[in-house]
Amino acid sequence: MPPLFRRPSLRLAALALTAAPLALAAPSPALAQEPAAQAPLHTVQEGLNLNTFVQQGPVAAHVLLRSGSDPRVIVAFPAGNSGVGLWFEKVPQAAEWTMTGQPQPVSGTDAQGRTLHGVTFRAEIRASRLVVRQAVLSSIRVLRDYQALGTAPAEVLVPGQTQARTLLWARDRLDGAPGYKLSLTAEQGTVSDNTITAGPDGRIVFTVTALTGEQPLTPFTPETLLTDKAAADPAARAALQFLSYHEKFMAGSWRFNTYFGRDTLMSVRMLMPALQPEAVETGLRAVLERLSHDGNVAHEEDIGEFAVLDHMRAGQGKSDTPTFNYAMIDSSFMLAPVAQAWLLDDPRGKARAADFLAEQDQGRPLGQALMTNIRFVAQQAQAFAKDPRWNNLIALHPGMDVGQWRDSNDGLGGGRYPYDVNAILVPAALDAADALARAGLLDAFTKPEDKAMLAQLSQMAKVWREHAPVLFQQTVHPAAAQAAIARYAKQEAVPAAPALAAAQRPIRYHAIALDAQGKPVPIVNSDEGFALLYGRPTSDQLSIAAETIGNAFPAGLMTGAGMVVANPVFASPELQKTFSRNAYHGTVIWSWHQALAASGLARQIARTDLSPGVCRQLLAAQDSLWNAIAASRSVQSSELWSWNYEGGAYKVVPFGASGADVDESNAAQLWSTVFLAVQRPAPATGCGK
Repeated sequence: MPPLFRRPSLRLAALALTAAPLALAAPSPALAQEPAAQAPLHTVQEGLNLNTFVQQGPVAAHVLLRSGSDPRVIVAFPAGNSGVGLWFEKVPQAAEWTMTGQPQPVSGTDAQGRTLHGVTFRAEIRASRLVVRQAVLSSIRVLRDYQALGTAPAEVLVPGQTQARTLLWARDRLDGAPGYKLSLTAEQGTVSDNTITAGPDGRIVFTVTALTGEQPLTPFTPETLLTDKAAADPAARAALQFLSYHEKFMAGSWRFNTYFGRDTLMSVRMLMPALQPEAVETGLRAVLERLSHDGNVAHEEDIGEFAVLDHMRAGQGKSDTPTFNYAMIDSSFMLAPVAQAWLLDDPRGKARAADFLAEQDQGRPLGQALMTNIRFVAQQAQAFAKDPRWNNLIALHPGMDVGQWRDSNDGLGGGRYPYDVNAILVPAALDAADALARAGLLDAFTKPEDKAMLAQLSQMAKVWREHAPVLFQQTVHPAAAQAAIARYAKQEAVPAAPALAAAQRPIRYHAIALDAQGKPVPIVNSDEGFALLYGRPTSDQLSIAAETIGNAFPAGLMTGAGMVVANPVFASPELQKTFSRNAYHGTVIWSWHQALAASGLARQIARTDLSPGVCRQLLAAQDSLWNAIAASRSVQSSELWSWNYEGGAYKVVPFGASGADVDESNAAQLWSTVFLAVQRPAPATGCGK
């Protein structure tokens, strides 16, 4: 690792940074403030993180100031999924950041005359001194790894420069393209090497300028992004605005400022009623453009400097050609259902379907890409359709512990065959592909050999629908359920009485997955939302879903802080430890999964074939869910949150605020903005009313 700081022999305006090829001009003369804002500034205080978002002209930036005992400054840019970060050594007493005024978008040039874009802002912290541990200027993927692991590739680390009251880090990208710059100029306090010491009043105040040379994206304007059906929620609108570009949608900020296939598809599906047509098609196009040659949906892309690092590690030189990750098994089964929702079920999309599918991507129509995905889906589904045994289900890839949305190592509790993929998404994809084919939308893109495959889709879907869900269904009889609930409620220090009331009858749920031996992993889970949104469950399956969602935790998923995504009440003590409220996919609340359940419940309640009893169950679950959503409105656009039970009530706790949390939540998350389209229904609507 290079030394943290090197004293320059020249003035900052003429610095030549020997640790990297780039020489940057002094901050002040080269910077120009951008014109009037395209989107309003948005500030979110979440736990220890003060987040401010800027989107104006060629500048889009997320400024994060982390308070507490481990202060840091991060500026993340959607351009190239790039960013700059500054980590300080632990301080003896927790310190709090404040920001004076708002960050201002700026543009400038480096010493080679190349354009850089970013922000400048004034920050203050009450601490006797700050000692720089490390600055990292690179891809956000590199910053994420440094935050989690404390390591970064040696080739991206650059020593800082000091001059009078200013600290400066700057370098080219590894391939010589325009790079990154971070400067801090102390206004109150003194600077010496890697240490900033407070003045007599105990305050450190400095101006920060953060810049990137990555190519800016093209943001939507509010008018071209949302229709008048979108909810009047300023925070959600601002978050969606920051994450939406004509090239693609970002999954979340600060940590995921790039394309993610699953996030794009699920967000577009739930936001669809409130999105303008061009925005819907941006999402679909981004997915279709990134399909593998055999039709698999890309989970994530490596772009900018992270792509350069990928190619360098592979011995392919310093290319920045994007690379794609196809490790997930769920996303490929989401594409056809979302395409059906737009191209067939939405009148706006249906009118544009032929033109959209005829659009060219590198000489290939988008419809041809969609057809490639349908072939992939049919091929993957073939084995179970012919012989519906558990070991013919869709499994995680060999050597992988993750493969669907619960993509932390313990998210499936060691499971290999996820419930959502096999019981819900595969039959939904087959049904959607069949509907698209019957509507004639695929005619121009099929080959003669596709005819037999397309003719089988409906029957294949029927086999999956009838035989896959039962492999996951679990029943816990009252005595065993009550004993487990009492033990777990005591362990978690939450009330048992409401849950015990639900356990007067058998508790039924679907296991989160099957393990490598076909044994169910006994985690009550929120993936019933997929069945409600994408399927047409039987009355019995609807009852299970309604009870799972609506029953009080720990009999079901409902708490006063929201619907948890996992409940290990019936699992072993060892498994319960991995599904804690500090775990990324543990007993925590994900905003988009509440929206998924709400959207799915509304879809099922709209049916006219439900018995009064099932209808009452669904309406009760819907009411409980929306009450919980209302109680957690303050964090609705966040990625996820945790909870505490204190003073006789569940309280929202920002995820990442605790030192025990395995990660921290994004303050802006694409699929957490879907409440712009998913809104509470009027009372007593549905079930034929």
